Formats: sequence, structure tokens, C-alpha cells
Amino acid sequence: MADQTQGRGGDSAPPDITTIIDTASPFPPIRRIGMFRPFTWLRLGWDDFRESGSASIFYGICFAAMGLILNLVLSHAPQYVSALSCGFLLIGPLLALGLYDISRRIENVRSGLLGSVFSMRGRWSNIGVLALVLAVILMVWARASLVIFALFYNKGMPTMHGFLTQLFSLNNLEFILVYACIGFIFASIVFAISWVSIPMMLDRDSDAITSMIISCVALFINVPATIVWALIIVSFVVLGFMTWSLGFIIAMPVIGHATWHAYKEVVGNAADRR
Repeated sequence: MADQTQGRGGDSAPPDITTIIDTASPFPPIRRIGMFRPFTWLRLGWDDFRESGSASIFYGICFAAMGLILNLVLSHAPQYVSALSCGFLLIGPLLALGLYDISRRIENVRSGLLGSVFSMRGRWSNIGVLALVLAVILMVWARASLVIFALFYNKGMPTMHGFLTQLFSLNNLEFILVYACIGFIFASIVFAISWVSIPMMLDRDSDAITSMIISCVALFINVPATIVWALIIVSFVVLGFMTWSLGFIIAMPVIGHATWHAYKEVVGNAADRR
């Protein structure tokens, strides 16, 4: 077992980070991190957001526009809005690919929005496999969501007027429990296979299967920290929807940049972090 490795920029690793997979392994080392380390990732993500400026805001505006379009197009079908709003969490890691690339370029003293937009170039096959997996999960979730509505929502389909009030009233307690449990299962699967896998494919050009396996292993090694990180992400997404998607302009870029720093701290050795 390896000793503590160096952190970002070659500094000594904080005391709450230790390498637990030997560097002689064919897979990159995975480190155990402290439970509250995600708040450090947020700070680093905010630093990247401020440094990148308009490039990050561009992606934030794209996220906000998607949320607004979703609400406008499906204004007469709130059951689809709820399904796709939750689905937003499922494909979010993939949509933030350009933000990961911006943080990578900042670390390498490079910049440019155009380069981040084409960050998948040369990696279509690897990232495409994971994109296909996420798309299948999203479609299954959308169908499952509609079935849950049909079976457990006892007031007929809700209307857009007072949608959340109708949806989460005590009269629909059984529906809420079933919907939350099934949604939690789908979200947990996606989070486990993607929380560091997409940045890893971008950084190391690794294949999708290896990246997903390492992502799952890293999650099981860091359960307390990943729970905190998942709660932060969900809180930011809920805040974004509560502000008519305008909160996404800042929230999603910060989360995207922070995810890059999560990957850099959890996967790799000191030389990688330099």
C-alpha cells in the first residue's frame, strides 16, 4: 500500500487523503478522501468558474436554456416534466464534458471555449459507449416514471398550476415513496458509473468499461464523501429548477469544474496531479 501522495500542484496531500491502491497496479491509484472534501472541490470549481469567465457562463446559459425549453415545450404534460427533470440528473455528467475540459485547460495553462466544445474529438468511441448507457438508463427511467404515475398517483395527472404542491401533498404519500425509491435506484446507478469516469476518459483516453469500473470502485471506497457530493449536486439542481432554471447559469458550471477536481483528487498519483 502506498503512502500519502502529493496533492494539486505538487503540494503535500491533505491529511484526509490517502492512496489505498498500490501504484504498481495496472489501474490508476485510487485515494480515500475525507467526508467533507467535496466542499474543497466546490471552492476549486468556483475558482475555475471565475478564471474561465465567459466560457463557463456559455455552458451555464446552455443548461438554463435546456431547463426553460423543457418547461415550455412540456407545459401541458407535467408528468413528462417530472420524468425529464429527474432525467436531467442522469445525463448531467455527460453534458458537463466541456466544463471538465475547461478545468483541464486551466491546469495546463491553456484556455479557449472552442477547444472545450470539441473536447470529444478523438474520444467518440469511448465516451459514446457511456453516452449510450446513460441514454438507455434515461429512457428506462422515463418509462418507469410514467408507469409509477399511472399506478400510484391517485388524483389523475397533475396540472401545471401548483404542480409541486399537488405532486407532493400528503394525499399522495404512497406515490412519493415509490417515486423516490425508484428514482434513487436509477440515480445511484448513474452516479456510481459516471462521477469520475467521464473526466477520466477525457484525461486518460481510457475505455468506457474500465472507466465505469474505476468509478464504481472509487465510490465504494469513498462512500461518506460521495454521499455528501451527491447531496450537494442534488441541492444545486433543485435550486436551479426553483429559480426557473436561471440558477443553472452559475450552479452547473461550478459543479462541472468541481467534478474535474473530484476526479483529480480521487484517481491518479502525484505525477498526474502535477
